[in-house]
Amino acid sequence: MEKTADILCIGAVLWDIIGRSASHMRLGADVPGRITRLPGGVAMNIAMTLARFGLNPAVLCATGRDPEGDSLLAEAAAFGIITRYAYRSDDLPTDRYMAIEGANGLIAAVADAHSLEAAGAKILRPLEDGRLGRDTAPWTGPVALDGNLTVDLLHTIAHSPLFRNADLRVAPASPGKAERLLALIGHPRVTLYVNLEEAGLLCQCEFSDSSSAALGLMQRGVRHVLVTDGGRAAADGFDGDVITHCPPSVLVTRVTGAGDTFMAAHIVSERAGMDRASALARASKAAATYVSGDTPL
Repeated sequence: MEKTADILCIGAVLWDIIGRSASHMRLGADVPGRITRLPGGVAMNIAMTLARFGLNPAVLCATGRDPEGDSLLAEAAAFGIITRYAYRSDDLPTDRYMAIEGANGLIAAVADAHSLEAAGAKILRPLEDGRLGRDTAPWTGPVALDGNLTVDLLHTIAHSPLFRNADLRVAPASPGKAERLLALIGHPRVTLYVNLEEAGLLCQCEFSDSSSAALGLMQRGVRHVLVTDGGRAAADGFDGDVITHCPPSVLVTRVTGAGDTFMAAHIVSERAGMDRASALARASKAAATYVSGDTPL
């Protein structure tokens, strides 16, 4: 029997190629380490965490009809993710992300999400053809949106009747793509998840801490925002009120996917009926556990 989706993850589902070293790295460094290939992308990372917490996430994404796409969706299904709504392209390759991480954090990364961008609104077809909804009966559940989507598509989502009843949870794919989310600022059903740098880019200023960043974004029209700041206190801003929580101190062994884990854990916590402080604390702990190398459960 096919599972019914209880949350949609819309955006990048791709292969993460990560080079990690225990050494402190600088520009031009050549050090020993490990190179791994894992399922990744913002939508995939969120979906994997949601599945670990017992939800039934479905991904709306773009992959090629190539061996990389076949194996990627097979791995996603093995995690418990619903993949039958994925858009499969005959002429676009499966996307990839490559990053280098050292003892001093993320050194550099390149995201090749060109196939997702080229597919555009085709990935939303299940929301309009009756499989997940239509204009007259739109999707009413939570949606995790990925900043890898184009500005045009994010603008379409912000004004589409297909999303008028959805609980939109939005995260940038990276600081370099944060400004794409300006299309969604002011939307009454959006919760925004950003780090301190991304908050500054959206507000075109620098913030000293997550609390001031949350206040700045609410002044720009965001009703609900979560701001993380690495190992420093994270903030939850809602209707002008800000609360903070400092994550536990851990030894950092990985970086890529930490923000996505925080977002997924926060979504699950709110769905479970936790209050703001408890949901923020649980999300912070899940992200800290993730970067320490353990499973965030």
